[in-house]
Amino acid sequence: MNTYDVIVIGSGFGGAVTACRLAEKGMKVLVLERGRRWTPETYPRDMNDPWFWDNNEPEKRNGWVDLRVMDDMVVAQGAGVGGGSLIYANISVEAQPDVFNTGWPKEITFDELKPYYDRVGYMLSVNTLPHTQLTERYKLMQEAAALGGYADRFRPLPLAVTFDKDFSYDREMPFDAQHSVKHKNVFGREQGTCVHCGNCDIGCEVQAKNTLDLNYLALAEIFDAEIRPLHIVHTISHDTDGYTVHFKRIEQGDLLEGSETAMRVIIAAGSLGTTELLLRARDEYGTLPNISDYLGRKWSSNGDFLTPAFYEQRAINPSQGPTITCAIDFLDGSAGGEGFFVEDGGFPNLLHHFANAMPAFKLTSSNVLLHWVRQVFSIDNPLENVMPWFGQSKDAADGQLYLGRSMWPPWSKELKLDWSIDASEATVQAMIDMHVKLSQLTKGNADVPMSWTLLKNLVTPHPLGGCIMGTTPSNGVVNHLGEVFGHPNLYVADGSIVPKSLGLNPSRTIAALAERIADHIR
Repeated sequence: MNTYDVIVIGSGFGGAVTACRLAEKGMKVLVLERGRRWTPETYPRDMNDPWFWDNNEPEKRNGWVDLRVMDDMVVAQGAGVGGGSLIYANISVEAQPDVFNTGWPKEITFDELKPYYDRVGYMLSVNTLPHTQLTERYKLMQEAAALGGYADRFRPLPLAVTFDKDFSYDREMPFDAQHSVKHKNVFGREQGTCVHCGNCDIGCEVQAKNTLDLNYLALAEIFDAEIRPLHIVHTISHDTDGYTVHFKRIEQGDLLEGSETAMRVIIAAGSLGTTELLLRARDEYGTLPNISDYLGRKWSSNGDFLTPAFYEQRAINPSQGPTITCAIDFLDGSAGGEGFFVEDGGFPNLLHHFANAMPAFKLTSSNVLLHWVRQVFSIDNPLENVMPWFGQSKDAADGQLYLGRSMWPPWSKELKLDWSIDASEATVQAMIDMHVKLSQLTKGNADVPMSWTLLKNLVTPHPLGGCIMGTTPSNGVVNHLGEVFGHPNLYVADGSIVPKSLGLNPSRTIAALAERIADHIR
């Protein structure tokens, strides 16, 4: 007999949404999350704190972020209750309508998703940066847009952040937590208002960032959903009783085997996690043999790139304010025929403190860069004079994930990525060229990282694809409702189902798709 009606694997923008909505329907829901349940008291803050997740030894290192180093690509993922919302930059933007014109099942259109986009906006309390609280990065970007003739393309971005209308940079110690206005949100969770401390990506100390544990997951628990942190799913099997989810739970530094059964399973472990889980179930364990041969294909980095620019005479203070606040939109291809979205990136305030605390004799790569900037520009605090131009572009979405042998003993199978820059280089380079142009317009000196100029490597916090939506198993892994072809009642609801690059932040689209999937599950 099944203990649960639904098991959800993962608690990010797909898992949190589906767990919430199905629990609301009266289903008994279990959420299995590999990472910890973080609180402001346990966020990593010191050099020796648990910053990183180790996919090979999670029982020893189960920190905040999972940095997966693959061929020509580094992927950053959140690890904890709330998934990607823990590390994302608060951006909750809708995809542009024309992105759905090709590459998607005909049922998925912007108009179809619009009500679900609105639901997500309500749940995350989305709004824009108050006009009285504009950061130096925002002002610089607005100025660059005007100087370049792009004023009509500049726009503030919708943020999942709670602001205090009375916040001011003019007050004494404006970034101190004492200025955060404490309150209970509509889901009964304690939150505060933003004090522009800049630590959005590494855990908001005042809980102004509306991460999923404060809304969707909070509501799921009100409806009796059970959330189990530190549970790592390694395979799924199917029998007459439904699906059995096999996991290892982390307990006092050990990995202990366990399993649970339900008639329905929703996999929401992210592009890499979900694809790896299904690859292992099909190819290694043979427990889900009927999964489409399309599994692993159409993987995308969403064309992410960051270009730092240094300003000799202008303080940018990139660690002040929400991590990203505004954008200049070139997704229509007006810049040389390539589509991309330029944003004002930011650094955690904690990075600023670490950088300035590093002794000069330590030859770390970060310290060498900071020392060089100090010497060239005679800047005491170089991070204050950096503008991190960030953005996403419409890459080719032609990567493929697969299981291959590890280079190290015991040579076990691990997730690998076959990806080439060839088809995506033009669009990424066009965005970088715009970063350089916008820097020059505002008298900054852009420094394109050598990881691009020499190696053409990318870093992405927005992996997409691998289990894409399609119309049949010949062109997809799941149908337009997220159900896995050949396996009824097995669903995928995360970024892996997105069949192409969106060219902008994907979290709201992932959540809207999850809202739609949950809406159709009975």
